[in-house]
Amino acid sequence: MRYEIRVEGQMSRTMTDAFPELESCVLAGQTLLFGQVVDEAHLYGLLARFQSLGLHVVEMRRTAP
Repeated sequence: MRYEIRVEGQMSRTMTDAFPELESCVLAGQTLLFGQVVDEAHLYGLLARFQSLGLHVVEMRRTAP
C-alpha cells in the first residue's frame, strides 16, 4: 500500500530522517511524505512517530500503487 501523509509546516532534515522509509518534499507550507506502508501495524507506528515528534498530520490518504 502506498500512502501520502501531509504534515503542517516544513519539517527539518532531522525530522524527515526519522522516517527513512518515506520520501519527502515541501509544498505550500506543508511537508508531504510518501511511500510504501507494509501493513496496518506499520501505518499506526508511523502515526505514533508523528505524534511523538509533535508533528500535526493534516491529511493522510492511500494512493494507487
